[in-house]
Amino acid sequence: MWTPSILLTAALVIPSQALHFYIDGAVQKCFFEELPKDTLVVGHYHAEAWDDQTKSYQTKSDVGVFVTVEEVFDNNHRIVAQRGSSQGRFTFSAADSGQHRICVTPQNVPSGGGWLGSGVHGTVKFTLDMAIGETSKIESTDKDKVQTLVQKVQDLNSRLQDVRREQIFQREREAEFRDQSESTNARVVRWTLIQLAVLGVTCVWQLSHLRAFFIKQKLT
Repeated sequence: MWTPSILLTAALVIPSQALHFYIDGAVQKCFFEELPKDTLVVGHYHAEAWDDQTKSYQTKSDVGVFVTVEEVFDNNHRIVAQRGSSQGRFTFSAADSGQHRICVTPQNVPSGGGWLGSGVHGTVKFTLDMAIGETSKIESTDKDKVQTLVQKVQDLNSRLQDVRREQIFQREREAEFRDQSESTNARVVRWTLIQLAVLGVTCVWQLSHLRAFFIKQKLT
């Protein structure tokens, strides 16, 4: 059976694989880690209590976890003391290089809120996934992600500007086409009026010419 130190070592070798172990009642489990200065540690945990009815480990609201982190090299100076639900995370950054003790303890949570501080009766299946790395590297990764998001936003803004320019161009073409249509309609109406005027003048001239012809021939 693996010891806690072997489990934590395996977690460092395969950080993407979560490991689990079993805690009997109020037993506290601790891990010792030698951490360099400015090392960021992020831990995700999940505690599941044994259920006699389902004969399996289940997540229960009355089960919580108490997490502590102490600097062994500095007279066990405690830097983390966190109480949480059966599932959560904890983070801390090593202020100085040295050995750190990470401890987890299952505890009962009363239905009315608060903490009893007593251990859980029965066996608890505890899943732990820890990521250990330098703060500068994590910050660099975060900056890269932010830069990627900024670049995506800039690309979206550029596309939006292209769409707006296309809309403006289409509106200008529509206005130009409307002006051309109105101008064409106006020319058609004007030419029709001119034709009617010419036709009227022609009719008047022909009537006048016929009247003069009839008078000359003494037909009227």
